[in-house]
Amino acid sequence: MNERIRVPEVRLVGPQGEQVGIVRIEDAQRLASEAGLDLVEVAPRAKPPVCKLMDFGKWKYEAAVKARESRKNQTTTTLKEVRFRLKIDDHDYETKVSRARGFLSAGDKVKAMIQFRGREQQRPEMGVRLLQRFAEDVGDLGSVESSPRQDGRHMVMVVGPLKTKAEVKKQEAAEAAAEAAEAEPKGTPSKRARKNQERVSTEKKDVKPLSNSMADYLPDELKNL
Repeated sequence: MNERIRVPEVRLVGPQGEQVGIVRIEDAQRLASEAGLDLVEVAPRAKPPVCKLMDFGKWKYEAAVKARESRKNQTTTTLKEVRFRLKIDDHDYETKVSRARGFLSAGDKVKAMIQFRGREQQRPEMGVRLLQRFAEDVGDLGSVESSPRQDGRHMVMVVGPLKTKAEVKKQEAAEAAAEAAEAEPKGTPSKRARKNQERVSTEKKDVKPLSNSMADYLPDELKNL
C-alpha cells in the first residue's frame, strides 16, 4: 500500500472502478495523495500489478462490519446425543424419542448411541433393529446420515434434520407474524387513523357553531374598544 509498493509501473483503477490505464508508480502515488486516498495493490501477481485508489481505512471498517453481521446471522448445527440401553422399556424409549424429535425440529443433528453390557455385545443385530425403529419414529423430522456401526461396547447412528436452523427460524418468524395478524381484530384502525381520530372530532357536541360576526374573531382586549 502507498510507498510500500516497489514496482516501476502499475495498472491503475479509480475509486469508482474506472480504468485509468498503466501509469508510473510515482504518478499513481501522486494521484492518490492529491485525492486524499490510498494506493492499494489488489492484484500483485498481474503484469503489471493492479492498484486501486481507495479509502483503505473506510474499506477495512466496512469489511469488519459485514463480517460481524455475517457471524450474527450465521446458524450453527450442533450434534445432540441420545443414549439407549439395549433392554430399554417403552416409557424410557418414548422419552428418548421425544427429546430427539425436539432436537431435530430445532435444526440440530442427533447421535443415537446404544451401550452394550456384557454378552449384549454378541447380539449387534438387536442394536441395529432398535436404531432402525428409532429412525422410523423420527423419520418425519430427520433422515439417517450415518448408518448404525458398532465400536466396541457402543453402536452409533447419526440422524440429520430435514430443515436447517435458518429454515426453522424463518418458519417461526412467519408463524409469529401470522399469529399477530390473527390476534388483531378485523376493522381495527391503523395507528395513523387512530391519531387522526383523536386529533379531529366529528361529534356534534364538539363542533363549534360558525359566526358571521367579525367581532367573534377579535382578541378580548379589542372587543371592548
